[in-house]
Amino acid sequence: MASRGLIGSAAALTGVSLAGFAALGTLPATGDSGDQVVAWFRAHGNGVRWSVWAGTASAPLLAVVVAFLRRLLPAPHRDVFLIGGTVLIASIAVQSWFLGGLALHADRLDPATARTLLDVAAYFGPVLTGATMTMIAPATLFALLGNGDLPKWLGILGAVAFAEQAVETVTIFGSSGFTEPGGAMNLQLGAGLFLAWLLAFAVWAGLAGSRTEVGRATASERAV
Repeated sequence: MASRGLIGSAAALTGVSLAGFAALGTLPATGDSGDQVVAWFRAHGNGVRWSVWAGTASAPLLAVVVAFLRRLLPAPHRDVFLIGGTVLIASIAVQSWFLGGLALHADRLDPATARTLLDVAAYFGPVLTGATMTMIAPATLFALLGNGDLPKWLGILGAVAFAEQAVETVTIFGSSGFTEPGGAMNLQLGAGLFLAWLLAFAVWAGLAGSRTEVGRATASERAV
C-alpha cells in the first residue's frame, strides 16, 4: 500500500504540475511594458487562477512524495532532502500569492505596479534552483557512491539534473530571452528535468518497495 501510495502521489503530482504549467502558459517577458503585463493578466486571468489551484493542490502530493523518499536516505542526507522539499513547497505558495493577486483585479491594475510585482514573481524560477539542488544532491551522492540500494542510473540522472540546475542559476543575472528570470530555462527546461528526476526516483522506489512487500508476503506464506 505504501508503494502504491508513493507511485500514485508522484503520478498525480506530475499530472497536476503539467496541467498548471499548461493553464498558465507563457508569462509576459521581462522586456514587456507594464501596459502589456496588464493586458496579459486581463486576457489570462482564468488560466492564472487554475495554475494557482494546481500549485495549491500539488502541495500535499509533493509532501507525500518527499516523506516517502526521505526514508530511503541515511542521515544527514534525508534531512537535507527534507529541507529542500519544504522550501520547494513554500516557494510555490509564495509565487502563487503574487500571480493570483495580479489576476484578481486585473481590470484595475496599475501598469507600473503590475510590472514590479511580476518581476518579483519571476524570480521564483531562479531562486527555486537552490531548493531543487538541495533535494537532488543528497540522493544523487548516495546513489553514485553505491553505499545503499539506490541504482547508479538514478545517480547519473540526478547528476545531469543537478548540473542543469546549477547552470540555471545564471537566470538570476538574465534580462531577456531564454535565460531571463522566470523564462524558458526556468519553467520549461529546468522544471521539466527536475520533475522527470523526481518521478523516476518515486517510481523506482515504489516498484522496489512493491517487490519487497511481495517477497515478504511470500516468505510469510511459506512459513505458515
